[in-house]
Amino acid sequence: MSNSPIREGAGLLRIAANAGWSTAQWMWSTTVHTGARVVRGLAAGESPASIAGALGADLRSSVETALGSPVPPPATEHRSSAAELRARGAELLRRSADVHFVEDMHPAYERILGELTPDEARILRFLAKEGAQPTVDVRTNRPLGIGSELIEAGLSMIGRQAGVRHVSRTNAYLNNLFRLGLIWFSREEVDPSRYQVVEVQPEVQAAMAKAGRAPKTVRRSIHLTPFGEDFCETCLPLD
Repeated sequence: MSNSPIREGAGLLRIAANAGWSTAQWMWSTTVHTGARVVRGLAAGESPASIAGALGADLRSSVETALGSPVPPPATEHRSSAAELRARGAELLRRSADVHFVEDMHPAYERILGELTPDEARILRFLAKEGAQPTVDVRTNRPLGIGSELIEAGLSMIGRQAGVRHVSRTNAYLNNLFRLGLIWFSREEVDPSRYQVVEVQPEVQAAMAKAGRAPKTVRRSIHLTPFGEDFCETCLPLD
């Protein structure tokens, strides 16, 4: 049975409840009426779906009477059909074959800009100008690596060097940029000498102390993806 009329009825009851104590009596009488309507409908052999639909209409009419004003119908979300999606895909293929069609930028860039924080824009600009950056994971040290426990992952100086306002959120920022396809976390190292500065940072030292005797650091790096590089060149001032 579809539960949209039931959700609508629950929403109407909340609207009526917010109208004040005077509506409480109306709510009580409506509840009694609703129960009686369900019993009569089932006894008459009506389907549960038709009963729910009728209750939604009755509740809406009753709320409008109690409040003295019309209640707007709930918004419905449009979902494209398979045929509509296929038509859009066919249009893309048609454009790809059109030698006169010029696409200035990727259509996702506008949406991505709306999903970035100012700090994340700073990180992107920093990576675009300075290139790949070193990161380290801190693990406990076990013979042959068997049973080694990860203490902290993705520790870097990217937030500080980019000048973000909320340095503690750097890893969250990086995760969002990865979700958007703008950066990637590589297992490859950059210049080994660059890790020495990262490994003496307070948060790295704290993780190493937590790891216990002879902690192990795993060196990695963070890069812009080719998609991220194009995004930065298109959307961010890099000078």
